[in-house]
Amino acid sequence: MAALRGVVFDAYGTLFDVYSIAKRAEQRFPGMGTALSVVWRDKQIEYSRLVTLSDPSAAGSRYYQNFWDLTRAALIYSLQRLSLQHQPSDIDDLMSGYARLEPYPECAAVLKAVRAQGLATAILSNGSPDMLRIAADSSGLAPVLDHIISVDPIRQFKTSPLSYALATKVLQAPAESLVFVSSNGWDAMGATWFGFRTCWVNRQALPFETIGERPAHSCETLEGVLAMLG
Repeated sequence: MAALRGVVFDAYGTLFDVYSIAKRAEQRFPGMGTALSVVWRDKQIEYSRLVTLSDPSAAGSRYYQNFWDLTRAALIYSLQRLSLQHQPSDIDDLMSGYARLEPYPECAAVLKAVRAQGLATAILSNGSPDMLRIAADSSGLAPVLDHIISVDPIRQFKTSPLSYALATKVLQAPAESLVFVSSNGWDAMGATWFGFRTCWVNRQALPFETIGERPAHSCETLEGVLAMLG
């Protein structure tokens, strides 16, 4: 097995709590904050798959919109789906909050510990470059990240193999020498198929996917990554 050279983290749901936006949504739409956050996240991911699968060419999808724009479109759909009367100011406020999602409390310590082992740290995310930069800066994680990699240049969202290949190119390391960490079961599966050593942070105590291989390691929080590294 190739010597380990770095740990690559998914961003949304893994480092940044996508459901923390529910608190802000609750202020705008009392009693509906949690429901809105769930429908919003599901539609955001659905849109990313839709535009990629509809044209999975190496040149990039004809239907591509960056993740920020898809996130906004998913919010508008979700407000309509839940019959929530809203104003443009509601959308602007919630998008502002999404740009600065709360990090999970263990993130900084885990990233520091990974770097202390001499391993590179990176984000590989569907997020657009500006979206990821703002999230990393506002969360305080930017200083402990060596690379922030967006799929935006290739116009293909995960789980396209082209998206995972970006990490190997940026870190100049083969897939088998990198650990890929995600809290999204589908993302961990795609990364496993690509050839990464994978760690699924199963924050919601969900069952394993019932197709393909299981990830090399699973845990409940990011601290489990350190256990995997030994």
